[in-house]
Amino acid sequence: MKMSQLFSQTLRDTPAEADAVSHQLLLRAGFIAPLAAGIFSYLPLARRALNKIEAIIRQEMDAIGGQEMTMPVVHPAELWQQTGRWYSIDAEMGRFQDRNGRDMCLAMTHEEVVADLTRRLVRSYRHLPRLVYHLQTKFRDDPRPRAGLIRVREFTMKDSYSLDADWEGLDRQYQAHYQAYFNIFNRCGLSVIAVKSDTGMMGGQMAHEYMYLTPIGEDTLLICKGEAERPACGYAANRQIARFRKEAAALEVALPIEKVATPETKTIESLARLLGVSKARTAKAVFMVGAIPAGEAVVDRLIFAVIRGDMEVNETKLANAVKARALRPATEAEIRAVGAAPGYASPVGLKIENGAAAMIVVDDTIPASPNLVAGANEDGYHLLNVNYGRDYQAAIVADIAAAREGDACVECGGRLQEVRGVEVGNIFKLGVKYSQSMGATFLDKDGVEKPVIMGSYGIGVGRLLACVAEEHHDEYGLNWPASVAPYTVHLVELAGKKGSAATHQAAASLYAALWAAGIETLWDDREESPGVKFNDADLIGLPLRLTVSERALQQGGVEVKERRQAEKQVVALDQIVTWVNDYLSKT
Repeated sequence: MKMSQLFSQTLRDTPAEADAVSHQLLLRAGFIAPLAAGIFSYLPLARRALNKIEAIIRQEMDAIGGQEMTMPVVHPAELWQQTGRWYSIDAEMGRFQDRNGRDMCLAMTHEEVVADLTRRLVRSYRHLPRLVYHLQTKFRDDPRPRAGLIRVREFTMKDSYSLDADWEGLDRQYQAHYQAYFNIFNRCGLSVIAVKSDTGMMGGQMAHEYMYLTPIGEDTLLICKGEAERPACGYAANRQIARFRKEAAALEVALPIEKVATPETKTIESLARLLGVSKARTAKAVFMVGAIPAGEAVVDRLIFAVIRGDMEVNETKLANAVKARALRPATEAEIRAVGAAPGYASPVGLKIENGAAAMIVVDDTIPASPNLVAGANEDGYHLLNVNYGRDYQAAIVADIAAAREGDACVECGGRLQEVRGVEVGNIFKLGVKYSQSMGATFLDKDGVEKPVIMGSYGIGVGRLLACVAEEHHDEYGLNWPASVAPYTVHLVELAGKKGSAATHQAAASLYAALWAAGIETLWDDREESPGVKFNDADLIGLPLRLTVSERALQQGGVEVKERRQAEKQVVALDQIVTWVNDYLSKT
């Protein structure tokens, strides 16, 4: 490709709307162009890099038995209604009606379509196991797109779906993906870690996310770092589900409840200070309103969460415990409607007014924490010696505590560290969630009808490209690994004051020889100054720069510079192709 013909342009200044480095450089280097918030055009340079990434993905998926297919981006609502996700997914789903008034949606993912295909094509255990995948456009109407390709509304995903007759088969396919994903990211030049994660809207029994660790990441991860005399055990989880070893309360005899005046003490800190107790001896009340699916409807329910005062509520854990689609903070009116007093609330002796009722959820430390200080449901008063079981009961007892930096690792007791990351891939054990609801069944060896056991596995292709750019750059521009670079060689032609015809002929001959040898080359044949051409070469970031100039030709060859190195050398014209091939064989 000649740069004089390239459908792109480089920018000297950083666009004001770009905050992440990858966003800035991909815009400046002419890889992407914004169309709307979270929606981008991939220009020719980006398309070539994406082709390289997708080729790597295809090779690794094929290696574990995957069969590529293509599924539609527009889905009839009936499929999503059969699994219930039509009702449980909020405004992120792009819904519309076709000309006949039929409800349709834009694909967010393809579990429903795969389940529909499975019930049409799979009849017997002889048709299992199977693994299918595709690379397809998706749309999620994200309310907060940011950081260029890191968080968008329209994107391309590699989705693969495993179909098995038994749980052992799912385990094998899950493990095969687990390793294949590391192969993909390593080949793309990106170091990632796998962490346990929430199953979210996908549902199922287990999930892992592949995280690229970077300060720009929106996800907070808890990673075991061990201690001075204890090596890290490898535990890693998204904060949404991270667990930690909770310090047990001392055993005590339950004492009688006592009401005490606690004026102007609406916080745990002020309460502990006033009464001279540790925060672990208090019960914190957190009020949320959960949107909880009830058939085809969604109802709001007040959630009264109780946790020890030395901990914080993890909203994802709480939402999962009550099976809420979403949570929001409760208003003062909603809190008082159940007889509780904001700042002095307690599950003890709640009164129900106007038909309102709260669902009480307690952290799993509460039943084993005796004689806690809790609110009296009266402004300015608290209760001493509140005990779970004797004084109140909960609808749900679950781990709803948020893990934090410095907490003890649930696996080994070492210290947890908080880091930030961007999710570039995920794998889910879906089990029978979709096959049962959609009737995707098969007959086993004994003729018994059973639901197909499914797994789902995704990689965001554009996000992966952005993360590679985020990882591989310097002060001058992008610095692509050879495996995903849009071209291998950036050929720079410098006409000079004399012999411009000879220089151009040498560049043209070299360009033809490189392509004939299968070496992808971008030729800067523009009438620009050397400074502009070299700056653009650094900005675009191809692995090798070959400069054909009057000076280099006088020295008997072409100037060669690796993008990652400062050194330059002159290589004879008739040896360039061999030199480049040798370089590529070592990268």
